Amino acid sequence: MVGGNIPHILSTLIVGSLISLIGNRKMRIMAVKPTKEHDFILELVESGKIKAIIDKRYPLRESPAAFRYLAEGRARGKVVITMEDSDKN
Repeated sequence: MVGGNIPHILSTLIVGSLISLIGNRKMRIMAVKPTKEHDFILELVESGKIKAIIDKRYPLRESPAAFRYLAEGRARGKVVITMEDSDKN
């Protein structure tokens, strides 16, 4: 997760703890104070020169399957849990 407010960060801590319990990967929070050097990366993202790779998407109701997939260590990009109830993977 990049960015977010206090409730989002707390949710990430809870989800991270669950991922750590289920599998062999650890999830931690890294906080960074933005500086002018970060503008370069922001420009690359906004121009489309770099982008996040999404491996799979899961609707919220399939969160257990998403966590199992992460725990297996097969993900080759981000695994996204959507709040809307879609069937897109």
